[in-house]
Amino acid sequence: MNEIFTRRSIRTFQNRPVEKTKIDRLLRAAMQAPSALSQQAWEFIVVEDKDALSKLSSATIGSKSVAGSAVTIVLLANKNRLKAESVWKNDMGAAAQNILLEAVHLGLGAVWQGVGREESAQLIQALFDYPDYIMPFALISIGYPDGAKNEFIDRYDAQKVHHEKWEESK
Repeated sequence: MNEIFTRRSIRTFQNRPVEKTKIDRLLRAAMQAPSALSQQAWEFIVVEDKDALSKLSSATIGSKSVAGSAVTIVLLANKNRLKAESVWKNDMGAAAQNILLEAVHLGLGAVWQGVGREESAQLIQALFDYPDYIMPFALISIGYPDGAKNEFIDRYDAQKVHHEKWEESK
């Protein structure tokens, strides 16, 4: 549970590559996520090339950290594998969270940037030339933290917990 409580969005990274074995662990963690009807529609593009990372860093409003990452994983969904189309984003969110938690476990920092705007999706598709049945979901920038660290900040708020029925917080 330590990874859950200490994970933070890390946006600056050391100029140091992430080992292939750790990238493999991150991808394996992603694919262990729960998936509706076991559709597992996820696909991943692993980006380590500095030129590609620089171009990708302009994909979303918050993706500037991509340029300084050692590796960014592009999370995509394959429409052809969807059995429960209405919940593919739930599956992808679970895969993203698994990557983030495994990154902490491996001593890495990471930050999740969602791909919500059509312009962002088009830029990512143009960069990686994937077919139209592939949908981008998120970018996760990963590397060894440079300054910021994963540390516990208590975010528990008892006023947001309701038992048996809704009650307004006081």
